[in-house]
Amino acid sequence: MVSCGGSQHKAKQHSEKTTKIDTTVHYPQEKHLANIKQLTFGGDNAEAYFSFDNSMIAFQAKNPDWNAPCDQIYQFSFADGHMKDDMPQLISEGLGRTTCSYFMPGDTSILYASTRSGSDNCPPEPERRSDGKYVWPIYPDFDIYVANLKGQVIDTLVSGPGYDAEATVSAQGDKIVFTSDRSGDLELYTCDMDGSNVRQITFELGYDGGAFFSPDGSKLVFRSSRPTTPEDIAEYKSLLKEGLVKPTNMELYVCNVDGSELTQVTHLGKANWAPFFHPSGEKILFSSNHSSQRGFEFNLFMININGSGLEKITYDKIFDAFPMFSYDGKKLIFSSNRNNGGTRNTNLFIADWID
Repeated sequence: MVSCGGSQHKAKQHSEKTTKIDTTVHYPQEKHLANIKQLTFGGDNAEAYFSFDNSMIAFQAKNPDWNAPCDQIYQFSFADGHMKDDMPQLISEGLGRTTCSYFMPGDTSILYASTRSGSDNCPPEPERRSDGKYVWPIYPDFDIYVANLKGQVIDTLVSGPGYDAEATVSAQGDKIVFTSDRSGDLELYTCDMDGSNVRQITFELGYDGGAFFSPDGSKLVFRSSRPTTPEDIAEYKSLLKEGLVKPTNMELYVCNVDGSELTQVTHLGKANWAPFFHPSGEKILFSSNHSSQRGFEFNLFMININGSGLEKITYDKIFDAFPMFSYDGKKLIFSSNRNNGGTRNTNLFIADWID
């Protein structure tokens, strides 16, 4: 599953053996969460991000019941309760594969990335590799579009040959950050709200992606897989030539919005990804499997931006990821495998946040 929070596909695996179906929505250890509410009830739902006025979310979903064989972008208002019985507003018109939607200032339009320029159909997913490597595809047809709340495209914001995706918007409403391979590597770029003034801000070899702004717009947090050994460098370059990246070893970094003062935050090993700033700007929520014995259990953690004070936030037994705070800091939305009836469905949950 793409995360602006990453790239494509789900950064998770599933246990093939299910014993007792867990119907828990709120685990007692989750002291920072209250009044958890399930918003979706089937399919794969992820990367839900709040509107500036905190009344709506934009998210991506793959759901046969919604005629979405691959990720499409939807918009939903909280006044409507949940999406168990009614399909939310489709934004991406069912064209191509999409990822990483985000409200633009004013809450009348949404940006998202789509492969629609290459084909109306879903692009093929990578075949299972003989070497067993888990990979994400980097589709070269991904460009970044802006649509109104009825789903009509009103602008092509970022385009060109190669991958342009994973865009998010500053809370100040003045800048966008996105990932592109236009340099020959997967780097972070910023631009103005109209797509102009594109500036590269990361430069080291490796995949840099899923970036988000701090609440005051001065910093960025992102995930990165930066190979260092000759073997890892060769593997990374070889996969990138195939339009693939391996997301099984990622750490979190912060930097100023111009790329200066780049600092590695986590040194946990395994996959640390889908970061988002705490409302204070001094902490980061993220998803990680670093404490998993089997590798596929992902939970939410919180850490200070200096790398201290690691704290576990969620306790689901399979998968929690894509946390985002509302702009007023009162609510947290995230994706989880909890209460999915023993299926592989990933649903959206919203909760009151308690510091």
